[in-house]
Amino acid sequence: MENKKKYRRILYILLGNALCLLACATYLSIWQRIPDRIKIRAGEREEMNFHLPASGRLHAFGEEAIPVSLSHPLIFYANEKNRYAMDVRLFGILPLKQVSVQVIEGASVIPAGIPVGIYVKTEGVLVVGTGEFTGYDNIRYSPASSVLKSGDYILKMNGREVTGKKMFMNTLQEMGDGDLVLTVRRGDGIFDVRCVPVRDQAGTYKIGIWIRDNAQGVGTLTYIDGSGGFGALGHGINDMDTSTLMTLKKGTLYHADIIGVKKGEPGSPGEMTGLIDYGDEHILGSIEKNEDKGIFGVCGESLEDEVDFGPVEIGLKQDTRIGPVKILCAPDGADARLYDARITDITYDREHINREIVLQITDEELIRKTGGIVQGMSGAPILQNGKMIGAVTHVFVQDATKGYGIFIEEMMGE
Repeated sequence: MENKKKYRRILYILLGNALCLLACATYLSIWQRIPDRIKIRAGEREEMNFHLPASGRLHAFGEEAIPVSLSHPLIFYANEKNRYAMDVRLFGILPLKQVSVQVIEGASVIPAGIPVGIYVKTEGVLVVGTGEFTGYDNIRYSPASSVLKSGDYILKMNGREVTGKKMFMNTLQEMGDGDLVLTVRRGDGIFDVRCVPVRDQAGTYKIGIWIRDNAQGVGTLTYIDGSGGFGALGHGINDMDTSTLMTLKKGTLYHADIIGVKKGEPGSPGEMTGLIDYGDEHILGSIEKNEDKGIFGVCGESLEDEVDFGPVEIGLKQDTRIGPVKILCAPDGADARLYDARITDITYDREHINREIVLQITDEELIRKTGGIVQGMSGAPILQNGKMIGAVTHVFVQDATKGYGIFIEEMMGE
């Protein structure tokens, strides 16, 4: 009898845990289907259908709150630019999230889809890693291992600004084995650390770090806006070893010629191979920002001449539908053209804004050329119903025909 009671208790506990997990999964699923931010166009009627068991109140500063229900079509209309907040509760009881509602002016951009060469210079030097070396006395040393970490940026040495890797190495030799004060940026903080360089067996002073001061590669230009600016990639430039978003000091956009494509295969992403000419006459623009949603800058005089398409309206999240889309790209180095694809899923995950659109390439010609999505296609515009709604960002490693995209309103948003 006692064993039966114990067995029954275990079953109740397991059932309770299963119900809790189901409730949490349901809550998370509903949470992800509601965007943190909604943008609507001034003077236009916007309808959004969530079909979710949630309700809330929409309010602006100094105005009376308006009750809203997400189980029915949600209709917005505003005559002028403004900001609102919508407090959403599951079943009208459980707090779910607060949604920012922003009224904006309609806008257009020129979709590009052309390959570009990218060169960025870091602020100071980036610490890729730390390690040991053998000193002149045959003892193993690692002066920096206790004070520096991968992803740190060294900005100054004893008060002198670090302008690059070569300058850092030369200055280290000049300073010798004296006390070295390094001004370091780590995350959002800046502070000083101290270490003492040691001579290795070749007589070179070291502190036991690997550093990098630049990155270059090929990507796809996403758009040119009406103010002479551009956006590209749909994701930031991260260091290949530390995965750190590189802190930009300056950057340049160059003309690039695609000379080959390695097709994507299961477990091995494909890649566009490009030839970049770093001559001044091939400069297309200056890169001003490197952010998690893309790289941005100012167009050079010749950039618009490289693009064949005219302006199209920006599509917002509520304009985006699961179904057919067009991808604008030039994977073989020819003129950019439209290829068929399909949106298979949409989420609203602010933690992963570069993966909110799930895509599948359906164009047989593009699959024949590339296998689907390859490295270098990041930034390729996604168009649906005549509007630009996003950009390609990543490929599924196990299936090159599938990948992710970012909403254009996220890429261009503040």
